[in-house]
Amino acid sequence: MSYPLVLASASPRRIELLAQIGIEPAFLQPADIDETPQRSEHPRSLAKRLSKQKAERAKDKLKNDADYKSAFILAADTVVGVGRQILPKAESEDVALDCLRLLSGRAHKVFTSVCLVTPKGSLRQVLVESRVRFDRLSRRQMDAYISSGEWRGKAGGYAIQGLAGSFIVKMVGSYSNIVGLPLHETQALLEGENFPVYDQWHEGKV
Repeated sequence: MSYPLVLASASPRRIELLAQIGIEPAFLQPADIDETPQRSEHPRSLAKRLSKQKAERAKDKLKNDADYKSAFILAADTVVGVGRQILPKAESEDVALDCLRLLSGRAHKVFTSVCLVTPKGSLRQVLVESRVRFDRLSRRQMDAYISSGEWRGKAGGYAIQGLAGSFIVKMVGSYSNIVGLPLHETQALLEGENFPVYDQWHEGKV
């Protein structure tokens, strides 16, 4: 018996990343949770906690849904950190500019935690870390990026798949992790729980 996949997110970039490996969620169940870091919480701990809470919230919302109560539920959360400092998801120009100033000319880490709830209710989780170094940004570069609006809602105030890709001097680790969903680890998590990852990998289907 095959079970559907529910994505606990409405993020276009995560939907696109799943499509890249031939996976189309059967249903989107965004999980609205309080993403405020707890006192003294580290970036990696925050990513793990939020991805788990998103998966559990989506599972709870679907518990009475005949079609999806026994689905695979996939959730993810991406956090940008400079040392122990957690950078916010930028929702204003001032916050985005503060992020760019902090990231300018230095290295930071991007953590994405992926959480999978299986049809039997088991929970599997993996945390992926990538390292990124920004060039030293001029005020002109920062102002131009702010005017683009690409930073809005993005962890750390930037999207590597867009204009900010030109700011990157060096990257170590998974690119898709920085975008918002590490593809290798996600497919391994799904495959390990017998989700049919490769069923669409036939000519003309992907």
